[in-house]
Amino acid sequence: MSDNAEDRVNGELRSLDDEMIAAEAELQKCKDLVESADNERSRLLLEKAVADDEKRKAEAELQAFMHSEEKLADKFKRDFQEVQEEMKSLDRVNQDLKRELDDLRKKFQLKRDESDSLQRKFKIQARIPVKTVKFTHGLETEEGDEREDVVASVFTVTQRPSFRLKGGQALITFEEEKVAEQILRLAKCSVTCDKAKMDVKPYSLTLDPSVKFEVHIKVSKKTIKFRNAPPTLPEERMRDRLELSFSRASRGGGEVEKLEYNKSDGTGRVTFVHTGVAENLALRGKFCVDAGSDVVVDVFPLYDYQLKKFQTYSGAPNRTVLLGGIQGLMDEEDLQDHLEIHFQKPSNYGGEVENIKYVPDGKELTAFFCEDGVEKAV
Repeated sequence: MSDNAEDRVNGELRSLDDEMIAAEAELQKCKDLVESADNERSRLLLEKAVADDEKRKAEAELQAFMHSEEKLADKFKRDFQEVQEEMKSLDRVNQDLKRELDDLRKKFQLKRDESDSLQRKFKIQARIPVKTVKFTHGLETEEGDEREDVVASVFTVTQRPSFRLKGGQALITFEEEKVAEQILRLAKCSVTCDKAKMDVKPYSLTLDPSVKFEVHIKVSKKTIKFRNAPPTLPEERMRDRLELSFSRASRGGGEVEKLEYNKSDGTGRVTFVHTGVAENLALRGKFCVDAGSDVVVDVFPLYDYQLKKFQTYSGAPNRTVLLGGIQGLMDEEDLQDHLEIHFQKPSNYGGEVENIKYVPDGKELTAFFCEDGVEKAV
């Protein structure tokens, strides 16, 4: 074999050796890759198993949570329905209570109106005028020497009959009773007011009940009342201090017959042996008491009130007619003049008018009547 052929063979052999070495290296690399892939696969399988366990646990927890949520939703629904039913029941009770309250308010208003009406009928409010009087004779009493200890007075109070006149009404008093009777027989009276006409309805009149009674008043000439005596000392000592102070003539007092003292409210009474002392102290209205230190107490006369001969009565004015349904077509005076002119005419079944009083809408007036039969609207 020639040298060239041998070199060519050796070169080919070296090339094959290099290829074998490269193939072996490539094979080892593949083996390493396969081993790494197997390790990665094992790791992934392990993680998948762990994840599956966690998934199963999460699914179980989710299922338990959903089941608990369903129970809570059912319970909430039941509770909500119960609350709604209870609210409906409370609404019904509330409506019943409101209706009952409205009924009670209406009844209360009726009672109040009735009470106000009774108060207007029987409540006496009068200012007694001051008059100059003189002593003419004494009055014998059955109580021995009582006349020496008290000043007695008797007042007779008489309430004038009255009627509450509302807006759109008028009272008209005729000189003759027969004229009032004629007007009351009419269903309505057409009154002309300039260019307009209005229908006025006549009504018979019912007066509120009136009262008459006597007020008997006795004023003690020996006894006075006091108040604002402070409880600065024990009760017995305070009573002694009061009696001692009221006994001193230097303070305006006199010999004390009896003293009453109420520590709880600081009030009491003092009865003197002689008359005149109580009157002087009552006129002063104040008295200085020595209660360890000077204390000023209020002093009042002692009154005794008695209501006697209480009588109620009602009157019916025969010459007065109530006119209702009057419209305010003009001012008060002009409308009253038109009413008077209409009812004075015999052609309208009227007659001479003694007195007339019209009350416009939005106002009220109390009409008073004299007991002697002469009606006067005030």
